[in-house]
Amino acid sequence: MTDLETPVATPPRASPLRRAAPALLGYAAVRALGLVALAVWSAANGKSAHTLLSARWDSLWYTRVAELGYGYEVRLPNGDVHANLAFFPLLPWLERLVSAVTPLSYADAGVLVTAVASLAAAWGIFAVAGHVHGRRAGVCAVLVWAVLPVGIVQSMAYSESLFTALAAWSLYAVLTGRWLTAGLLAALAGLTRPVGVAVVAALWVAAITSFVGEHRRDGSTPWRDGARAWRRALAMIIAPLGAAGYVLWVGHRTGKGPLGYLDVQAGWRNGFDGGYAFARFVAEKFTSFPSALAGVALIVGVALIMWLYVTCVRQGQPPALLVYTGVVVALALCASSYFGSKPRLLLPAFPLLLPLATALARLRTSRSVLVLGSVAVASAVYGAFWLNGSGPP
Repeated sequence: MTDLETPVATPPRASPLRRAAPALLGYAAVRALGLVALAVWSAANGKSAHTLLSARWDSLWYTRVAELGYGYEVRLPNGDVHANLAFFPLLPWLERLVSAVTPLSYADAGVLVTAVASLAAAWGIFAVAGHVHGRRAGVCAVLVWAVLPVGIVQSMAYSESLFTALAAWSLYAVLTGRWLTAGLLAALAGLTRPVGVAVVAALWVAAITSFVGEHRRDGSTPWRDGARAWRRALAMIIAPLGAAGYVLWVGHRTGKGPLGYLDVQAGWRNGFDGGYAFARFVAEKFTSFPSALAGVALIVGVALIMWLYVTCVRQGQPPALLVYTGVVVALALCASSYFGSKPRLLLPAFPLLLPLATALARLRTSRSVLVLGSVAVASAVYGAFWLNGSGPP
């Protein structure tokens, strides 16, 4: 056999976990830094970092659902009714499950679920970004998500990490043609947060686009490929079942029909008004000089989000990602209440970070590490300060 005929050994393909390892290790390091900063700051203020992570704000509501089920409500002096029916059930179900099989309390089970979900979310973000822009950009996307100023929420017993994990993996399944997996994950995302409709919309758009694209390519009827067509069609049916099922159940329980969930949200003075209330909130900041600075910061923040979205479009992100991001951003910015919550409500909109990730990926490793490391320290300090102060309502 000549040298030309000598077979060349093909290096084994790295496993998905091994490919994602740098991203996951970097993510874990950033989260550990944030937790250390929180512990130090809380101790200095005589507060418990554990309590801040597991038993404040929405965490308490999720814990009550896990412990007592639905039906708990608080009537405020102004007549508003805060009912725990506003909180979707998947996180409290998982808290109850973990607490049943471990010695952990519901609150601690929530922290554990969030810790695991945040790693799953990081892996999902890596998978999506790596599929679209390459492995290096995937690593950078995970780290940019980790160092966001409100990144500490990823470690709280909130539903943002769980939802982002389900959304990211559903989107990855859509991008890689795993339609039934995408539909099931979309249904679970719909059981986690109302914004689960963003995952459903992304799946529907991708499925419809693929049908139309096949028809245009070969001139045949796309339904002729029965196996693939029915997987897509079934995924489109499965995807909305989680959100629709819970909303309809709430309507039945409250006796107010399909719109009962909207009445529950109205009790929290929350709804969708196209951004009018938020615009008025920003405008009111300009009534005095100190608050005007906050108003300018809010305008700059919204402008940055819009610029990133336009950049995502120009980069040619897949339609599923653009639709998902657009719905998440619209629901976050156009909600009529809880303006301080908007930064954390935007956490699941991770495709917005892909332009930043691709820019970092083009830098030398030493420079990208320096940039991300500096931002990670600033984010850790801010997260500790924020959670010990106003925090995420």
